[in-house]
Amino acid sequence: MTPQPTSDSSDSATEHAIETVFRLESPRVIAAVTRTVRDIGIAEELAQDALVAALEQWPRDGVPDNPGAWLMATAKHRAIDLIRRRETYARKLAEIGRSLDTTVPPVEPSAPDDIDDDLLRLVFTACHPVLSAEARIALTLRLLGGLTTPEIARAFLVPEATVAQRIVRAKRTLATKNVAFEVPYGPEREARLGSVLEVIYLIFNEGYAVTAGDDLLRPALCEDALRLARVLSGLMPKEPEVHALTALLELQASRSAARTGPTGEPVLLKDQNRSRWNRMLIARGFTALARAEAAGATTAPGPYALQAAIAACHAHAHAYEATDWPRIAALYAALAARSPSPVVELNRAVAISMSEGPAPALRIIDTLTTDPSLKDYHLLPSVRGDLLLRLNRPKEAKAEFLKAASLTHNEQERHFLQTKAANCPQ
Repeated sequence: MTPQPTSDSSDSATEHAIETVFRLESPRVIAAVTRTVRDIGIAEELAQDALVAALEQWPRDGVPDNPGAWLMATAKHRAIDLIRRRETYARKLAEIGRSLDTTVPPVEPSAPDDIDDDLLRLVFTACHPVLSAEARIALTLRLLGGLTTPEIARAFLVPEATVAQRIVRAKRTLATKNVAFEVPYGPEREARLGSVLEVIYLIFNEGYAVTAGDDLLRPALCEDALRLARVLSGLMPKEPEVHALTALLELQASRSAARTGPTGEPVLLKDQNRSRWNRMLIARGFTALARAEAAGATTAPGPYALQAAIAACHAHAHAYEATDWPRIAALYAALAARSPSPVVELNRAVAISMSEGPAPALRIIDTLTTDPSLKDYHLLPSVRGDLLLRLNRPKEAKAEFLKAASLTHNEQERHFLQTKAANCPQ
């Protein structure tokens, strides 16, 4: 222990250090304690108890040399105390009796392909398909991202009470459904992995293109999602789609600084200052994509691998004019065959407009205008407006831009689209 001064400023600094450590270490603490008590809700309460103990002791005794280990040991000892106090846990206490004096969780038999990591078990539990997508996101950000309920509420522009209810219900559902604290095997693992990756991707996308509000970006959400993806790729090094998602997020995040102007307005890809793209993130993205390709060498690329390859095409281009649009169009065609969706088709149309011209792209777009899933999707009329403008049909383009502006819930995008409409030639 390093003794700390007792001034108010040093106490404040210590509290800040405690909060920072807890945010970083709480996922592993909760994961390890969950393995003992088999209940995420109880495990989170015990982790919070350890935080309270740190807030009481560290300002007085100093910050431990290994604060993460201190929090882990404190939470585990509280778990053992809880088991001791409850008669209903008597049998469980007997099972772990030999490990009461250690901070190591009880050893369990593992299958040959088991991934013996409590944090990975927590990821798969928090993202269990028995929960709704909204509940999975909230629980993942709370347990694995270390975010508070108010922070999650602010990120997704929903009331705190709504987020709190989602988290409480998610924990209750996992308990009542007796969801095992485990990483599934074989086909079930593959199915559950899809849910895990989807949650991380949704979190990133909400930060990268904010659905509603005054800001176009919420960098903190992107950072949380990217950190989760990096952790997952380290825990599951043989899964190509895990590396592919990490590559996609690294490459997308590399452009963040160039995507907005001085007042927060959107900057289109063709107008971005590529010197502002983060070269370190691009390099990390290329490395993750290479790992994905190596891990999936004997299988067809998955949807995240295809999207990462598209992002890599943009990252490789030193200028917008140097972009390999034919390859991007081909990759979108492969993605449409692998995971068909109207949004993928919309993106394919954009790539075709750049490689073959606006006329064939408009024909594709026009087939999407009757798709009910895109009825309120503002990017459809926005793209259609761009194509009409390139085809010298400004009056129609203006109508499309105004329609897109009426559909978006993001103030920066609305202003951007209204400006495009106003600038259409008469």
